[in-house]
Amino acid sequence: MTDDLRAAALVSKAWPYEEARKVLARLKGGLPAKGNVLFETGYGPSGLPHIGTFNEVLRTTMVRRAFCEMSDVPTRLLAFSDDMDGLRKVPDNVPNQAMLTEHLGEPLSRIPDPFGKFESFAHHNNAMLRAFLDRFGFEYEFASSTEYYTSGRFDDQLKNVLANYQAIMDIMLPTLREERRRTYSPVLPISPVSGKVLQVPIEVVDAAAGLIRFEEDGTTHEHCILSGGAKLQWKVDWAMRWVALDVDYEMYGKDLTDSGVQSGRIAKVMGGRKPEGLIYEMFLDEKGEKISKSKGNGLALEDWLTYGPGESVAFYAYREPKSAKQLHIGVIPRAVDEYFQFRANYAEQPIDKKLGNPVHHIHGGKVPDAPMPVTFGLLLNLVGVMGADADRAQVWAYLGNYVPGASAEAYPEVDKLIGHALAYNRDFVAPTLKRRKPDARETTALRDLDARLAALPEGAEAEAIQNEVYAVGKEGGFENLRDWFAALYETLLGSSQGPRMGSFIALYGIANTRRLIAEALA
Repeated sequence: MTDDLRAAALVSKAWPYEEARKVLARLKGGLPAKGNVLFETGYGPSGLPHIGTFNEVLRTTMVRRAFCEMSDVPTRLLAFSDDMDGLRKVPDNVPNQAMLTEHLGEPLSRIPDPFGKFESFAHHNNAMLRAFLDRFGFEYEFASSTEYYTSGRFDDQLKNVLANYQAIMDIMLPTLREERRRTYSPVLPISPVSGKVLQVPIEVVDAAAGLIRFEEDGTTHEHCILSGGAKLQWKVDWAMRWVALDVDYEMYGKDLTDSGVQSGRIAKVMGGRKPEGLIYEMFLDEKGEKISKSKGNGLALEDWLTYGPGESVAFYAYREPKSAKQLHIGVIPRAVDEYFQFRANYAEQPIDKKLGNPVHHIHGGKVPDAPMPVTFGLLLNLVGVMGADADRAQVWAYLGNYVPGASAEAYPEVDKLIGHALAYNRDFVAPTLKRRKPDARETTALRDLDARLAALPEGAEAEAIQNEVYAVGKEGGFENLRDWFAALYETLLGSSQGPRMGSFIALYGIANTRRLIAEALA
């Protein structure tokens, strides 16, 4: 850690540093009693990991790294799975639905794995979470709610909840509907009869001993909530965890704003304090509606990774986390090219600009400097005109005329981008590709361009070709050159937008481009 980097980090306006400074201020120059700063992310394992899980861990990791650049206090990141929750409904995307239906209400960690691979449904989904996080190289510690409850690690704070039972009820009851108030309890006992997580009113018998009393099916039970005998309602559970673990930082979505306020008040009643954190905006679908797993209107992380590299989704997640952003297939190409553009700028930037560059946070300061001789947009336009049957070898053959020494071995990242471009073209471009016929003015201009290209050598430089394209537009009666380029995109490429035409023609070849023009004029 250089002095220059630390000095720049302490004043940088990039959001991870602004968040990290909240944690630094929280410490007041001291070291936490636990000896480290604890960052936490939460995960509800009733479903499989998704892009929201990725974004939360990624963004928290960025804040953690920013903190490490401005402080020598050790840090930890805890990925906490709420796997003691009762199963409320059977997910649509898992097998053995009938079997799961029989176990509704039971803790996820006690329900058989519908996939038949692990000792419980929670163990299966926890394994998926860990594999998911490991795939992206996150540095974290995994924590299981079931293990923390049953081991007694939460026992002291469970007693604390009982000791402050009425104060917690006073916080929660005004937030509930009248019907819910009649049955609400911060403590959810695990039934000694059915094994289900019960939502029933309780009476505190002995807070210090962890004893409560409740009624189930006409039978009154006196029950110990310690060591796995109960779990807490999630808002109370959230607060209890903050206090028990002394969590310093946890971010969450805007939809949990009110819950965060209530949990923060409960943590204060329990003698602790709410962690620092960022309230981030939610992703929206193509229509501007909130993404919902039940609606299925979101973009799965696997979908993004089919059509763009992982760094591009990290880049998209980094940008303006407090602003709502649309998340759909159409945003991928631009995110890919912007990521590589910011990466190309990084090496020559002064330290303060580096810290504001998204790639610094994506790569933890270790930014690759491998050159990218071609943009993703240009590759998409190339495979678009090549057709749905285009393959990787054909693309490389074109690149060989455009990039000296072009090969998959020399440019492995380009090779991966080609795979993404082929997939994107196959699934989204080729099925809807439609080139419009040029109007009279555009027809004249295209004939002029064809004549000018015919006068150029086949291996002409992109800049020389671009000059001719410009000249045609200026002399062809186009008041706005954007109209000329739009005409080229729409008549030759079947797209509303496209690449720098000089670069595209140099890549695709003058003879091939003249064939496109002939097809447009036919």
